[in-house]
Amino acid sequence: MGDHEGLTEHLRAQLAASPFHSWAGMSVLDARPGEAEIALDAEPHHRNLQGLLHGGMIATLADTAAGIAVRTKLAPGRSHVTVSLAVHYLRPGAPGRIVGRGRVLRLGRSLAHATADVMDAEGRLLATANATIALGGEAS
Repeated sequence: MGDHEGLTEHLRAQLAASPFHSWAGMSVLDARPGEAEIALDAEPHHRNLQGLLHGGMIATLADTAAGIAVRTKLAPGRSHVTVSLAVHYLRPGAPGRIVGRGRVLRLGRSLAHATADVMDAEGRLLATANATIALGGEAS
């Protein structure tokens, strides 16, 4: 298994072990240094009162994709946490598979900047996001 596949499998296992991400229906599709592709299988419990995919789920997917993209660039065990997330909604989402693609723009000593695009199953852009992520030391 190459480095790319090993990174993807490692992150896939980490997300699968997270009760929150499992509840949300998220999984890692692909990861390479500075990039991550995360899927969310939107179910009926992810809908808002209008029957559309709740905007909070779109934001959560964007945050996860940006955060995992940053994680791919960090030393093992180093912590990271989003301190700012701006989401721009472009069209409503519906239940089904949506995909977030995160990309690191800049990785500094204490902060990282990343973006994420969220698309539906037909490849239509639902939202874009910009994240500022604080970088810490060893995770506790």
